[in-house]
Amino acid sequence: MDERGIYVHIPFCRKKCPYCDFFSRSGGEGDYDRYTDKICKQIKAFSEKEKVIADTLYFGGGTPTAIGAQRINKIISAAEYAFGLVSPNTEITVEVNPGKEDIDFDLLFSAGCSRISIGLQSANDRELQFLGRTHNTADAERCIKSAANAGFDNISLDLMIALPEQTNENLRRSVDFCANHGAKHISAYILKIEEGTVFYKNKDSLNLPDDERTADMYEYLCSLMKEYGYEHYEISNFCRTGYESKHNLKYWHDEEYLGFGASAHSFYRGKRFYSPKSFTRFYADEIIPDGNGGDIEEFIMLGLRLSEGITNERFRIRFGYDIPDKYIIRAERFESSGLTKILSNGFALTEKGFMVSNSLIAEILG
Repeated sequence: MDERGIYVHIPFCRKKCPYCDFFSRSGGEGDYDRYTDKICKQIKAFSEKEKVIADTLYFGGGTPTAIGAQRINKIISAAEYAFGLVSPNTEITVEVNPGKEDIDFDLLFSAGCSRISIGLQSANDRELQFLGRTHNTADAERCIKSAANAGFDNISLDLMIALPEQTNENLRRSVDFCANHGAKHISAYILKIEEGTVFYKNKDSLNLPDDERTADMYEYLCSLMKEYGYEHYEISNFCRTGYESKHNLKYWHDEEYLGFGASAHSFYRGKRFYSPKSFTRFYADEIIPDGNGGDIEEFIMLGLRLSEGITNERFRIRFGYDIPDKYIIRAERFESSGLTKILSNGFALTEKGFMVSNSLIAEILG
């Protein structure tokens, strides 16, 4: 039986960041209890209808730890019972924001969490202020040390690049901070201005870098990561050997997963569906169909986010035959310009190609 991934969305935050377009609200103890109980009931109800085995569990948000480690533990227990999360290779990730509040990392670790993803964003306090973060670099350092002291070895740190007035020196300082504090995984995202956010309302006054400068910063970031010994395994993700995010690899490999919580998406039995961005509709168990998933074009689109690209081995397992020649021929057209690379068993984008991945993938799909 194929092992799926489980995603749980915790839509609570003490403060909404001005760039964030994820579904999140403030809440209190009563809200947290009600939401936790509903998640557990939905997990139980699903498992009573469908036999699913899972090997990853990912808590995203929002800020999952806003509801407290005990409630997270309760959801983990429900998922373990429902989906058999007992393998020693199971990956359980909890996203954390390094604010002033204490996080019970000891309880998370004893509950079976194996991976912590910390929203550092920058090791420069001025950049953190611009991003509206509630922590500073010292808070982040304390958070990382607390997680490590509790026994966590697999710690991922998030960074943002292409910020106003961000310099190569500042970017190096942030990467240096991550490496020196033992990060096994680093996610580095280009700041995007999303509709409905505070930044979107003020976008004309943000003084963001232009496309050329953004591309230069991304190229510099990639060189820094290589210098520090991190493998560039996905457009925005870097890791020490063996520390890829197993859960996120399911998305990029176009594998199936189940999402629980308001705004959570699922891909199961070839169908995509999601819970609306509404507490009322979530508590009413409303699910919105989102069409079929898993076809060849989707498989290639997601797979080309990875440095491994599209291989005959994975393609054959999924579809029963090798990659059709037309896709390889289209990818070959961009090899001389350094945007793609043709491999003995498939093809992939280069780091240069990652910067124009959307248009490049569209050309390859035809």
